[in-house]
Amino acid sequence: MRKEYRQTMQVNGKDLSSLWSRDRRNARLAVAGFSLLETALTLALVTIMVAFAMPAMFSTADIFRLSAASDAATWAIQTTRYQAIMKGYPFQLTFNSTNNTYQVASEPPGSGSFTNVGSAIPLTSSAVTINPGTVLQFKGNGTVAATAGNVQTFTISFKGRTKTITVSNYGSITVQ
Repeated sequence: MRKEYRQTMQVNGKDLSSLWSRDRRNARLAVAGFSLLETALTLALVTIMVAFAMPAMFSTADIFRLSAASDAATWAIQTTRYQAIMKGYPFQLTFNSTNNTYQVASEPPGSGSFTNVGSAIPLTSSAVTINPGTVLQFKGNGTVAATAGNVQTFTISFKGRTKTITVSNYGSITVQ
């Protein structure tokens, strides 16, 4: 059988098996990679796509930063109200528009005035703007009253985008 195989691979006394393996090896080497032109075109297309995507990514990051700031504000409002209900005495939440912080204060029975609970907490690490500075007082029964200008609505802004936070008399929070 081996002899028949060799006979089919020979034509006019020439061994075609060595030619066949050499051509196959060269064919493999020819398709082993990409040409310089293909690589350059691919890199150019990727660069163009990234250039178009970057502004959208930065815009989305700004939206997330504004949402994080409004989430932090609503969280502070809800937890301060829950503290007032749980402890049964008034709590106060002050949003400071000068340094973009909030401060929680409580008025335990017999104290006669609000005292700070901890220190002022930054609303977010981003440069947001709170307008106007707002002071919300929470009674032990869960009702809410604004003391500074009777305003229970304030805005948080970041890079031209704004969210408005409204707190009802019963602690319901609406963010728009």
